[in-house]
Amino acid sequence: MGPTTKTISVVNGQLWKKMMVAGAKALELQKHDVDALNVFPVPDGDTGTNMFLTIQSAARDSEKVTSQAISDVAAAASMGSLMGARGNSGVILSQLLRGIAKGFEGLPSANPLQVAQALQAGVETAYKAVMKPVEGTILTVSKETAKAALTRAKGGGSLLETFLEAQDKGMKCLAKTPDMLPVLKQAGVVDAGGQGFLIILGGWISVLSGETITSDILADSVKKTAPNVQETQEAQEIQREFMRIEDLDYPYCTEFLIKGTDLRVDRIRQDLKDRGDCLLVVGAPEVVKIHVHVKNPGKILEYAIQWGSLHQVQIHNMLEQNESMAHAMKANPSVAVLEETNTLSETQNLKEFGLVAVVMGQGIADVFKSLGVDEVVYGGQTMNPSTEDLAEAVRKISARNIFILPNNGNIIMAARQVKEVVQDRGVHVISSKSIPQGISALLNFNSEGEVEDNIKNMERSLGNVISGEVTYAVRDSQFGTLNISSGDILGLVEDTIITSGQTLLEVAQVTLEKMDWKTHDLVTIFYGEETKQEEVERLENWLTEENPNIEVEAHPGRQPLYYYIFGVE
Repeated sequence: MGPTTKTISVVNGQLWKKMMVAGAKALELQKHDVDALNVFPVPDGDTGTNMFLTIQSAARDSEKVTSQAISDVAAAASMGSLMGARGNSGVILSQLLRGIAKGFEGLPSANPLQVAQALQAGVETAYKAVMKPVEGTILTVSKETAKAALTRAKGGGSLLETFLEAQDKGMKCLAKTPDMLPVLKQAGVVDAGGQGFLIILGGWISVLSGETITSDILADSVKKTAPNVQETQEAQEIQREFMRIEDLDYPYCTEFLIKGTDLRVDRIRQDLKDRGDCLLVVGAPEVVKIHVHVKNPGKILEYAIQWGSLHQVQIHNMLEQNESMAHAMKANPSVAVLEETNTLSETQNLKEFGLVAVVMGQGIADVFKSLGVDEVVYGGQTMNPSTEDLAEAVRKISARNIFILPNNGNIIMAARQVKEVVQDRGVHVISSKSIPQGISALLNFNSEGEVEDNIKNMERSLGNVISGEVTYAVRDSQFGTLNISSGDILGLVEDTIITSGQTLLEVAQVTLEKMDWKTHDLVTIFYGEETKQEEVERLENWLTEENPNIEVEAHPGRQPLYYYIFGVE
């Protein structure tokens, strides 16, 4: 039998270290159940995975500490969670651990009251970190557990009694989260972040009670309300994308600027649309940016020079790059950026600005790099990069100021923590929540402008584009008036499900109609790795038949999970 309430009266560094490890182990056993508590039936439920990776990083760093003081171990766990934080839930968890570390500052060990006060400090820190705190989430659950712990500790409760009281009140609060957030009630689930936090708390309690963590114990201690769905796809699926050496019809990535007067963007785009693939033509009457994959770059440059002078001409052999990347990935699957970028960052002179973007799909990555992004971090739904992943990308750029484009609402908080990790340069996060928003921000970036002007212009540009997506349902669900069955094709506008159906074309059409596409000038389509070319052509034909004046750009984004990503502007 392990230690009991009578033998443990204070928590020192060694015990807190064991509690961190136990919390991580507990969530590892249940992370996919927490993932399944997704209010949307789309394939992006990753709260449990994000929180597990965050607490795992905290546990690993705490284990490296040789000091017996709880202040030192808690500080290491806090830093570990900061570096490993993924997704909004992981960032909030890291802030809870950060506040707890503040509560333990200067203490060799902590009695029940000091532990409860540290939990309270954690809650206060987490609430301050969130711009608009929402009740019915992990914030509320952690707040109620801390409040209960403080009450019990003040009443003379032991450590175990204090934590058990906190767990009991936390579970009752978790059960009420659907009443606080209508979206939870409609989906028939409790808050995933709150569930994850209580699982971690259960791991802490197992150390104090001397129990061995098993899935059965966790099932008894935490009410499971998750539906039975398949596990989310892992990051390896995206990594495998780079392990294939492909034969390319258009092997030369060609990009350059045209400078002149009265440059006609629409005409240039029309003239080049059948000359290659991955065409992107953007700009103004004085300067136009062109990116295209072709068989013969010389012909494209010969065409372009009739419009004006050519600048910043770059031609890359993508087959050679793919081979290098494939070999690098086989040697080290964790590699997620091209080798040539690493070389550039080591040799170039310090510049004023650098750009980091989070993308999913090699095709989308190509577009972002063509628009000047220095480092791409592969991630998105089901694979949120950590603060450390983003910080590593920032460090590779030799620039005084770095702009980060998260391109996903669940990555913004992790990105904002990078400035705490990288302090030798300016780090600025643009709050882009989608790929189209990220592109809009890039088109409004001025490499010769001031930092504040760029932030203002890039943030303002996010409202100039409407974002839509087409994906599939991973479980049966009710969303608003929609009765959704597993496998249905779903259309989303600005992250809200607006339609479901059986055919890809039908759902794509309804989604675009909800985006009011006919009143705009340009529709950009990124089609996924599972989307057939004939489906793309059918959609393009429909668009041009419905509105012959609209500009339609279709790019092979090669993104997983999403058949289409739309941008309308």
